[in-house]
Amino acid sequence: MVYYDPLDREYKSVIGAVKQNEKIKFRVKGDFDSVFFVFRKDGESGETAVKTVFTCGFFEAEVSISEIGLYYYCFKTDRGYISLGRNYLGILTDRKREFQLTVYHADYTTPEWLKGGVIYQIFPDRFFSSGENKEMPAGKTFHKDKTEMPNFSPDKNGEVLNNDFFGGDFKGIERKIPYLKSLGVTAIYLNPIFKAYSNHRYDTGDYMETDSLLGTKDDLKRLISSCKKSGIGLILDGVFNHTGSDSRYFNKNGTYDSAGAYNDENSPYRNWYKFFSYPDGYESWWGVKTLPATDKENGDYTSFIAGKGGVIDEYTSMGVKGWRLDVVDELPSGFVRKIRKAVKTADKDAVIIGEVWEDASDKISYGVRREYLCGKEIDGVMNYPLKNAIIDFSLGNDAEGLSYTVKSLVDHYPKISLDITMNILSTHDTPRILSVLSGRNVNGLNKSEMSKITLTADELELAVKRLKLASVLQFTFPGVPSVYYGDEAGMQGFFDPYNRAFFPWGKENAELKAHYEKLSEIRERYDVFRDGDFSEVFCGKKVYAFKRTKGESEVLVAVNAGETPCELSFVGTLYDAFTGESYLNGTELKPLSSNILINEVL
Repeated sequence: MVYYDPLDREYKSVIGAVKQNEKIKFRVKGDFDSVFFVFRKDGESGETAVKTVFTCGFFEAEVSISEIGLYYYCFKTDRGYISLGRNYLGILTDRKREFQLTVYHADYTTPEWLKGGVIYQIFPDRFFSSGENKEMPAGKTFHKDKTEMPNFSPDKNGEVLNNDFFGGDFKGIERKIPYLKSLGVTAIYLNPIFKAYSNHRYDTGDYMETDSLLGTKDDLKRLISSCKKSGIGLILDGVFNHTGSDSRYFNKNGTYDSAGAYNDENSPYRNWYKFFSYPDGYESWWGVKTLPATDKENGDYTSFIAGKGGVIDEYTSMGVKGWRLDVVDELPSGFVRKIRKAVKTADKDAVIIGEVWEDASDKISYGVRREYLCGKEIDGVMNYPLKNAIIDFSLGNDAEGLSYTVKSLVDHYPKISLDITMNILSTHDTPRILSVLSGRNVNGLNKSEMSKITLTADELELAVKRLKLASVLQFTFPGVPSVYYGDEAGMQGFFDPYNRAFFPWGKENAELKAHYEKLSEIRERYDVFRDGDFSEVFCGKKVYAFKRTKGESEVLVAVNAGETPCELSFVGTLYDAFTGESYLNGTELKPLSSNILINEVL
């Protein structure tokens, strides 16, 4: 029998990524004459082979690596290679399929305050309005009826302007802090708040001003202060890859009194952008001309963002507790490192989260292997791989994909990064999770057709059941659950802008809201969800179970995404975290249901 499990400390002494110079023991079992531990650094052709020693029934090698980065390894035996198998265990084969090993900087730390918490993502214009009268700038429209659908009709030039507003603001968020506390929220992630033309504000007009429709800088300061008093940290969206064309810096529309890069070749902002044919030929984000791309190698621009007194310094010193970096894979590593230095200088406990849609440990962007989680760039990422795996499983697909995804993340990421990674189910960039889990197929529909979709009673009932399963996984896997505003209220909507409607105050789905409140209560009560270990217990076709452990505390989480009941067996007495009911040696896991079972009296 051949056996190697990188997620078992008996076989790999450190679970997940390792610190530079940290000693790690690798052990395998099997009937071999000789075994070598073979590893190589990413991008290098040479490899190192370490001869194992047979002891206590294992072939064992101890290594330490001094240089940070990405490494690959396997075991070479006299009978072949012990390589990475489909179930994430080692298999004996004549093909070399390597395991991954991430080595991070020895002094890398991540903020403790976010661990064990709950993030709540707010699209500022669509959450809650204080009701204060605001002057609506020219070219913008206002929805008096908050139940209206956001606009997505092109203008006469075929452009979607995103110029309709619902009036959400800083004071509105501040008034809803008690509501957020009832959900156990410990951090708010705000989509962009800087002055801009559009309702999404990813087209920054002026980094040093908050958007007047949201409120003043003093209003922001009061919101930060109120959040802090309630134990909530505020995380801002850092959009530094591009600005708006209608901005103080580019000023294509002549809106600002400053000399912009577009209309003045002698502008101090001219070199912040890359023109290939001045003035109308310039690099932009994915070819969107209203979003001219900035030159992240330009010293003046990077100093403006990440220098002393710059954008990062200004808001972090104000009390902001972190930054989510928009399209971080389009920011050069050198710039990201400057951002990290600026953030940590202003507040060493502020968090930096990157928008990465893939496994961040081995991401290649524009032909360059990124070192996001090696200690010099970001603290954590938005967990899109987990999101996709949870959704696939909740829709009835086999648990194998979920199992492999979770194991790979645990294996690849530094634990201190994994513990603060944002576990998302939907965001401003993706359809509402309730709509997705209904199973409704919207392929081929245009925006107008999507705007008319409301789930049927049967679709809604099924979607709610599935969302309760998915959210249990979201809240109990390693990482921090990030709830997109209104998901807990049962908001529906497929693609932008229908996933960005106004919060349905007074019409929330009471069943879902109570479920999310209970999940947050469970999460807050048990320290195991802060930074406990993870281990898989069972992976069947439609059933998945795992443990979180820390010291003497143990939590068993089991989810049945299928249509038939199954028996959940264990040894001893466990207590249902939702009901407090006790079970001896097992219980029935009903169809489309889940259990969170604790090994202590509730």
